[in-house]
Amino acid sequence: MAARGRGSAAGSRAPLVAGAAFLCVAVLLLAAAIPAAEAGTTYLVGDAAGWTLNVDYGQWVAGMTFHAGDILVFKYNTTYHDVTWVSKGGYRKCIVSPKGRAPVYHTGYDAVTLPRGTHYFICGAPGHCTAGMKLAVTVY
Repeated sequence: MAARGRGSAAGSRAPLVAGAAFLCVAVLLLAAAIPAAEAGTTYLVGDAAGWTLNVDYGQWVAGMTFHAGDILVFKYNTTYHDVTWVSKGGYRKCIVSPKGRAPVYHTGYDAVTLPRGTHYFICGAPGHCTAGMKLAVTVY
């Protein structure tokens, strides 16, 4: 039996190291590609005007197609506005659910990731929803 030395082919780890390096590169390439395919589109609600009175949100959303994972960003003045995610009935009647039942956002720059379905948002400040500060989006 021949002795294994430093230069012995039987003891060489070169194929193992090369295989591991290839695997690492392949995993990194796949990891870089997957988030790009899954990342949603970000929309600033109301565009430059933001989430405020005097914007026709029905017109703003017209013609847009939303997909699961898309993000709505509500930018607004926290002194006057908030964002409340409500039911269809809450949207129609401009009613905020009792405390704790509907998510209410107060930061002034709220990013909401959309799941599939139809979603309704209103401003909970008195009179704002009835003045048109409400948004309905259907997400595919």
